[in-house]
Amino acid sequence: MTHQEQQRLGKTLWAIADRLRGAMNADDFRDYMLSFLFLRYLSRNYEAAARRELGSDYPELSKDDLRVPLAVWYDANPADIADFEKQMRLKVHYVIKPQYLWDNIAALARQESDALLETLHEGFKFIENESFQSTFQGLFSEINLYSEKLGKTQAQKNKKLCEIIKEIDKGLAEFSTEVDTLGDAYEYLIGQFAAGSGKKAGEFYTPQQVSTILSRIVTLDSQSPEAGPVKHLGSVFDFACGSGSLLLNVRNQVRKAGGTIGKIYGQEKNITTYNLARMNMLLHGVKDTEFEIYHGDTLTNDWDFLRETNPSRMPKFDAVVANPPFSYRWEPTEALAEDVRFKNYGLAPKSAADFAFLLHGFHYLKDQGVMAIILPHGVLFRGGVEERIRKKLLLDGHIDTVIGLPANLFYSTGIPVCIIVLKKCKKPDDVLFINAAEHYEKGKRQNVLREEHINKIVETYQFRKEEPRYSRRVSMAEIEREGFNLNISRYISTVEPEPEIDLAATHKTLVDLDQKIRDAKNRHNAFLRELGLAELP
Repeated sequence: MTHQEQQRLGKTLWAIADRLRGAMNADDFRDYMLSFLFLRYLSRNYEAAARRELGSDYPELSKDDLRVPLAVWYDANPADIADFEKQMRLKVHYVIKPQYLWDNIAALARQESDALLETLHEGFKFIENESFQSTFQGLFSEINLYSEKLGKTQAQKNKKLCEIIKEIDKGLAEFSTEVDTLGDAYEYLIGQFAAGSGKKAGEFYTPQQVSTILSRIVTLDSQSPEAGPVKHLGSVFDFACGSGSLLLNVRNQVRKAGGTIGKIYGQEKNITTYNLARMNMLLHGVKDTEFEIYHGDTLTNDWDFLRETNPSRMPKFDAVVANPPFSYRWEPTEALAEDVRFKNYGLAPKSAADFAFLLHGFHYLKDQGVMAIILPHGVLFRGGVEERIRKKLLLDGHIDTVIGLPANLFYSTGIPVCIIVLKKCKKPDDVLFINAAEHYEKGKRQNVLREEHINKIVETYQFRKEEPRYSRRVSMAEIEREGFNLNISRYISTVEPEPEIDLAATHKTLVDLDQKIRDAKNRHNAFLRELGLAELP
């Protein structure tokens, strides 16, 4: 499927969502629609695998037959169901009973069957509790099929669900069912819902253009970026992963460069967004054994996997990416002051947990890894404990690059933000500053980074290029003279230089002009004398 067709599919689905949600809040409707798309993906993927597994035994039904082929096979082969499902668990890692497959749900919707709501409810419960081993428990926990937002009575709720499912099924009918196709449409819808829900969207979505910058940076060779993308990225971690789009972008960049990626790790505090991230992974063809998303609080570090104290077993990641909440208020405690993540640097202030997030991710970075994090500009220059943290990171040689981005790129805020690139073992003894704040295309609601803007940022980082008014390598001695303040304007002037004036050439021009004026005056006076008139003084 071409990019244009993918865009058309996304727009088709968004038009359905916009038309059907009525008075329902966009965030609420998002959860219903994305869950239905997820069910359709699981069903199509499962049916394709079942067809391969059963071969010629897979029932071929006429177009008029509304039954699901797998349901026909189940009815005809009850003694073989257990062995079949065992094989399916080995091959596609999950099982869906025929009555819960999308085609059966869609058929019930077209018939406006009173059984739709209950079948859907039982299907979601089955997928949560029985389809997979344990990875996806509670996957649909935030979707209330009995909510009054769908209607006051059971019949009204059922009717609304029928309407939504019929429209989605009809809208998808003319498009390809490839994994990446529906995955890209899912991403498009997440972005559209994010734009529609404004400030709240910043909690779960990083714009793709910004996501691409981080992803391309961390997939370059960490010690020698100029060598290009790595052939294998063992692990990547996003401790504030939202809908998972940033992690998926990293995976996409590695695969685009012909490389392979090991395991994907994410953490998300918001339960709804956590479920969205897990669905998003599967919709992009990431197997449940290839990723792990944890629901929990990053700052209190309540994921047992990360709390391992044995140095030989402590998890470390090849790449760390993050877009944490900006200037998030938190509760630093005495116990946290002794936490291994913070005790060598200090605790971020209560008013802004930016450095707490940074230090958390940095702690789990491998010695040869690279981390890229999006933060508000304040972390570059604020004083107090933040200055002390910043100073130690600089003196220890961990801050590699500071990138200033344009304002109004995010749905959640209009302020300009920066990307900080960190390494535990970096070769250059300077810091690269990139001022990309003026390089963008103005949009209606948000400013946009075009491909040329993204390429310029990444290539400047990759080859540590210097360019007047755009990028500069700054020595630690100069940064120390500036009091470890990393405000980009201290190192890169954005003022247009006054044009140089060649005084000798300008003087000659003025002399020549003066001579021309005198010559013209003499000719004019000669003409006046011929006429017997008074000359000009």
